[in-house]
Order: sequence, then C-alpha cells, then structure tokens
Amino acid sequence: MAVNLTRSARSLIQWLLLGGLVGAVCGGASALFLFLLDEATAFRERHSVIVYTLPLAGLVIGALYAKWGKPIRGGNNLVIDTVHEGDQQIPLRMAPMVLLGTVLTHLFGGSAGREGTAVQMGGSLADAIAHRFRVTPDTRRELLAAGIAGGFGSVFGTPIAGAVFGLEVVVVGRLGYEALVPALVASVVGDLVTRSLGIVHTVYPVPGALPLSGWVLMKWLVFAVAVAAVAILFMEGTHRLKKLLEGRVPGLPVRMALGGLAVVGLWKLVGTDAYLGLGVPTIVRSFVDPTLPESAFAWKLLFTSVTLAAGFLGGEVTPLFFIGAALGNVLARLLGLPLDMGAAVGMAALFAAAANTPLALSIMAVELVGASALPHVAIVATVAYLLTGHRGIYPAQRIARLKHGGPLLSRLLPLRELPTEPSKPQAPPEQQR
Repeated sequence: MAVNLTRSARSLIQWLLLGGLVGAVCGGASALFLFLLDEATAFRERHSVIVYTLPLAGLVIGALYAKWGKPIRGGNNLVIDTVHEGDQQIPLRMAPMVLLGTVLTHLFGGSAGREGTAVQMGGSLADAIAHRFRVTPDTRRELLAAGIAGGFGSVFGTPIAGAVFGLEVVVVGRLGYEALVPALVASVVGDLVTRSLGIVHTVYPVPGALPLSGWVLMKWLVFAVAVAAVAILFMEGTHRLKKLLEGRVPGLPVRMALGGLAVVGLWKLVGTDAYLGLGVPTIVRSFVDPTLPESAFAWKLLFTSVTLAAGFLGGEVTPLFFIGAALGNVLARLLGLPLDMGAAVGMAALFAAAANTPLALSIMAVELVGASALPHVAIVATVAYLLTGHRGIYPAQRIARLKHGGPLLSRLLPLRELPTEPSKPQAPPEQQR
C-alpha cells in the first residue's frame, strides 16, 4: 500500500510539473493569438476594403505553406494521428505558422475559427516539451492530450471543457482517463495564464431556467434532428468541396486564391460583413433578437465551408457556434422555445455533433452560459451525435466501437478509413478488452 501511495504521489508531482509547463506555454500562446486576432478583426472592421485582397492573401499564404508547411498540413488531424501512432515529433514550426496563417485569414475576411489554431499550437508545443524531457511514449501521448486540452481551454476560457475535450476528441465514444490529470492541469493553468495576460473572453447571455417536461423533451428531439442534419451538411459539404478543389486545382496557392475570390463574391452578394471572420456579434445577437434572418446560419455555413475547403487557416468551433446559435434562434421561434435557450443549445450541440464530443460541449455550455442549459444541451448534443453517424470534422479521430453498439472493433479505426457500412467487427485483441 505504501509503495502504491508513493507511486501515485510521484505521478501527481510529475503531472503537476509537466502539465503545468504545457499549460503555461499554451496559455501564453493563446493570449498572443487572441490579442493578434482581436487587432486583425478590429482593423478589418474599420477598413472593410481590405476584404477585396483576400484572394491575394490566399495566394501568399498558400505559397508560404507550399514551401515550408508541408510537414504540418495535416493540422488537427496531424495532432490526433500523432497521439495514436506518431513516431516523429510534430514540427515546432506548426505553432508560429498556424498562428500567422490564422491571423492573416481573419485580417482579410476569411470565415474561420480559432480552436484549430489553439489545438495545433498546443500539440506542437507539448510535443516539443515531451522530446525535450525525453519522456516515455505513453507519457508523450498523455502530454499531447494535455496540449490539446491546454490550447482549447485557454483559447475559449473554458478549462474544464478543455480538459474533457482533450480526452474525448482522440477516440470517438471513449474517454482516455490515463491523461485526465495532465489534461486538467494544462487546461486550468493555460486558462489562468491567458486571463492573467489581460485576455477577456466573450460573455454570452445567460438563459433563464426551463423545466424539462415531456412536451419540451419532444421539442428538443425535433431540434436535435435539425442540428444533426445541419452538422452533416457542413461536414459533408466541406469535405467534398475540399476534395473537389484539390482534384481540380492541385496547387495550394491558386486554390486558396480561388477560394478567396469566392468568399469576396459571397460577401458582395449578401451585402454584409456579418459572415466574415469569427462572427461573435451575431452569436450574441442570436440569444436576444427574434428578427435575426432565418438564412443567417446557412450563409455562415457556406462562407465557412468555402474558406476552409480552399485551405485557409483557422478552425471550425466559432463558425459552428455561429451556425448553431443562429439555427437555434430559428428553431426556437418555430418550436415555441425560449430564444436564449434555443441559441445556447444550438451553439453547443452543433459543434458537439460535428466533433463527436457531446460531453465536452455539454460542460462547455455550462462554463459559457450557466447551468440552466445543461440538461437541454446534453439531450440535444447526445441525440445529434448519434444521428450524424460515423463522420466528423476531424477524420483522424479513432473509433473503438460503432455508435449504434456492438463489440469493439479489431483495432482503433480512423473515421476516414471507416466504410459507409462497416463490416461486422472481428473479435478484439485482448489488450483492447
């Protein structure tokens, strides 16, 4: 018993030190990133004429990535792949390159998010620390999960959700508890560091309490079907458009320039800046405005799919928050639900369904809008997660058991390798029981 206690104490000390170090560098990187992102957004809003140069910016960013960014082109999928099988270190250049690329994407008007940048910075910095201290392969994998958690938690100001996201996103339907302590330490420390450096996160309206009744539950089930349908539309649309562009236009610089041209065309067509960049003002507006255009979620989906499919840098979380909140606003009006609760549930549930992380996003909803949303978000996110099937915005995610049940698969299978109708799984090896 004394031996076990000593080992536990040593393990805790190790994770406090290594997890704290990962969190500190993630928090500092997120603070710098968020500061630059705010400055870029403010400049674009004051000088919207700069959006006309998005095709040129795409050409330049694409040329830089074509020359120096090939080892890191996998983005979030590279980080997830490395957690499972990577023998080579994630290039440290990923952190500065993805930061610069994302800030430039937002400066010139691309519709993208920020979680992808935070996760990639966190993963590359955590892997650098793992190699610097020459840790074991198992410890390295746990530090990579901590890097994901530290980046996600610090960039959104949601440390508990960040920790759970770092565990949940790696394998669909399974939490990697072996990385719980370092992930929690990194996410909490990262958030503290980011806030201590003067970063103020968006404050969302807090929905009032909504008692859960049978009638309300039926409405949420209809809501979840709509959320799943939009999540599938976003995932399939973005993946297929990206594949089409890569097939027709092999050169990344030209592909990004054409994507930038398409975004400019969409911008002129709709006649508003609301769908450029993060779109946070519209997310907040979705909580309170019953006159929000019904088509707002569809426009943001289109802007974001074109931006990301063309190769611009960023992530999906904040655009999906926009799409989900705007969709929730419309569904709340149709179903007779409170507007603020509909926006809150849609905001969290859509990303949960697209990223296969219903638990993390249920917790994130509590950290962002309060505990009153928890049962409603959890129900909608879980149902939508199931209905989206075996797909996701991160094709490198592994799956151990099909969502509809059955035995464990013979190996952890990436979503990108999963057939549309998977064959009957083989008996799993002993180590996966």
